[in-house]
Amino acid sequence: MEKQAKHPVRTTEKSLRLIAELNRLGEARLTTLSDELEMGKSAVHNHLSTLEKHGYVIKNSDTKTYRLSLKFLDIGGQIRGEKDVYKVAEPKIKEIAEESGELVHLVVEEDGKGVYLCRSKGEHAVDLDTYVGCRHHMHSTAFGKAILSHLPTERVDEIIDQHGLPQVTPQTITARDELLEELEQTRERGFAVDDEERLEGLRCIAAPIRFNSDVIGAISVSGPTARIEDDWESNEFVSQLRRAVNVIELNKYNV
Repeated sequence: MEKQAKHPVRTTEKSLRLIAELNRLGEARLTTLSDELEMGKSAVHNHLSTLEKHGYVIKNSDTKTYRLSLKFLDIGGQIRGEKDVYKVAEPKIKEIAEESGELVHLVVEEDGKGVYLCRSKGEHAVDLDTYVGCRHHMHSTAFGKAILSHLPTERVDEIIDQHGLPQVTPQTITARDELLEELEQTRERGFAVDDEERLEGLRCIAAPIRFNSDVIGAISVSGPTARIEDDWESNEFVSQLRRAVNVIELNKYNV
């Protein structure tokens, strides 16, 4: 369910649609963009020219194609750097990755989805489809359930209503009541698990990061089922996450 603006500006909406389409295609000619967006070539050209003027789009004069510029990376990097949880957690993310040998993420919630702020690969880490800035559904991930478990019930309901509970693998939780029960278990034990719920053959464990009783993010460790056992309470990765979160939460007060 998309959010509805009270007084949407159509020109802005068209520019944003164009940016999203360029992001999807990677690089495209004006004609392709016009066809995909069902907009006139003249209108598309005007939007592209404006975005190019301000440095958000780059035109290849040889191939006559357009692509998004790295200015978006610059903006995103500045936004990420301003987040206190990132400043404090980044060293611990790298430390856990080195100790565990697995893939470690720092994730925060924005607009009902999990956004990756930091990613660090250990020696034996699998290469997943994650990158800084990408977003995933909360219900099918350990980090998502770790965060959801400490959000107010009203907010959890809003997120479910907004994004639904789409099935990703046969193990994905797709029923609201089942998810709420899982979140209660997560609160009780202090960590969340993803047992092949987002990707078959992969397990993930995550712990929430809290500040003044509010959840501000989560750290997760991901790896193949052969290396991350489902004996959760005695799992070494749980201990590593708990130690890291304790340090992050203590240092957060000093930022």
